[in-house]
Amino acid sequence: MSSEPQPLTRRRLLKQTFAFSAAALLGQGYRHVSAQEVVKTASHLLMIGDWGPDKDWKPQEAVARGMATYAKDMTVKPEALFLLGDNFYGSFKGGLKNPRWKSQFEDMYPTSVFPGPCYAMLGNHDYDDEPEIKLKAQLAYAAENPGTRWTMPAKWYRMEHPQVNPLMTVLVLDSNYKNRVASLTQDEKQAQDKWLRAELAKPRTTPWLVVMGHHPLYTNGVHGDSKTLIAAWDKLFREHEVDFYFCGHDHDMQHMEFEGHPTSFVLSGGGGARVREFKNGVVHGPFGQAIHGFTHLEVTQDRFVVRHIDANRKLLHAFEKDRSSKVTIVS
Repeated sequence: MSSEPQPLTRRRLLKQTFAFSAAALLGQGYRHVSAQEVVKTASHLLMIGDWGPDKDWKPQEAVARGMATYAKDMTVKPEALFLLGDNFYGSFKGGLKNPRWKSQFEDMYPTSVFPGPCYAMLGNHDYDDEPEIKLKAQLAYAAENPGTRWTMPAKWYRMEHPQVNPLMTVLVLDSNYKNRVASLTQDEKQAQDKWLRAELAKPRTTPWLVVMGHHPLYTNGVHGDSKTLIAAWDKLFREHEVDFYFCGHDHDMQHMEFEGHPTSFVLSGGGGARVREFKNGVVHGPFGQAIHGFTHLEVTQDRFVVRHIDANRKLLHAFEKDRSSKVTIVS
């Protein structure tokens, strides 16, 4: 592989999907990121999905340690941590008083390493398992615990980052449209849809427009593409030129590009739950791997870098996007 990043049009990305995917899965470019590669003046954020298992916590602990050491190695403090849903699997007896708040959130991602807000969203397991307890507790936790970094003001919400001279507008959505046990009500779906359309129609005030939710529209994972979410959101993403859609749900790490589509689709579901191998290989590319890990976002006015890192801090895949929507595979 060339030592110099090569810019790729979306047409070339599609034509080279399998070549890039095969290289990534074989471990080419599997290296540590050096501190010199990270722009210190950029905004730095970390991201995990599917991170709160109820039984075997070792993978979650490994990813948390990896993020902490990675931040130290890069000599940057992550300004925020995005939690992409399935925050707590299994039983959640006691709700707001459940000890897992401390052990699996407050202590797992300590303030000394992750001092900024932790923007959370709801996954299917946050609905499926004791929704009357767990879901309500997650929405109420911040108000009941002043000073916590946990941030979930509503099932869907808008934020800008940083607060001063913001670089990106983030629309956090509740993607629970079709769950086996519980999901958004029809009234909630209509209210969120009206809200999303209104937010996307506002004049853009930041360089980057980002949407996040738990479930993917497109995926190589076991759940497959979501016809429901594609019908609900894909046209809107195209019309309003959404730059990125970040999600979890499938327990793996992915990056997908589609010819003529302004949105880069990124899946970060390796935060702690058991990983799942792809059912049909990497169909949507250029990258996919079933592995525990996290995602590093490096954002400037003109450049947005996404890095997938495994629990041992090794670089799995990285790409950058500029304001013209040109995507460059960095590794």
